[in-house]
Amino acid sequence: MFYGITDLATFIVGTILIVLLPGPNSLYVMTVASRGGILAGYAGASGVFVGDLILMTLTATGLASLFQANPVLLVALKYAGAAYLVYLGVTLLKAAYQRWRLGDGLVAGVPRTTTNPFRVALLISLMNPKAILFNLSFFIQFVSPDYAYPGLSFLILGAIVQVCSMIYLSTLIFAGSYLARTFESRRRLAVSSTGGVACLFIGFGIKMALVGL
Repeated sequence: MFYGITDLATFIVGTILIVLLPGPNSLYVMTVASRGGILAGYAGASGVFVGDLILMTLTATGLASLFQANPVLLVALKYAGAAYLVYLGVTLLKAAYQRWRLGDGLVAGVPRTTTNPFRVALLISLMNPKAILFNLSFFIQFVSPDYAYPGLSFLILGAIVQVCSMIYLSTLIFAGSYLARTFESRRRLAVSSTGGVACLFIGFGIKMALVGL
């Protein structure tokens, strides 16, 4: 046992597999990078990091008991998150339409002057009930109840998650930045890409609303 962590190797492998699963967070970061460049991408990634940090901290301080006592809170969060993802999808569809009509001054189908990517990514993270359930169910399994300093265990596990997430999102950011240069000169490709991403966001939102937690 390593600082109260019961199976560190399994946790690392599981974290890598979970981080690699496509989701609204990673999709948004790559989309931001494709329209605003590397700095915008890292602004979005920072929102994801902070959101995950908040969720992990709340988990370590008893978030599970709050949702067990008030399950309606998780249901409300589920529908709010679903509505927000659909809203982002519709916004991207409008941007794709503008790109098709106007062309100039747009990158990847989205205006260069967009909403704060850090704030949007943070909201996506905090309003994603699947991320909350991941923190509630995954972390607990690897912290020994007999260890005197469980906070230290959560700190180590959280750091591992953040490092894996940073490596993965950095890869997506540089891939998105490369796509931005391609989209600059190919308007039809940019519109198609943005429309596809918009549909994915809407699909994420509908699935979140219809599928049980």
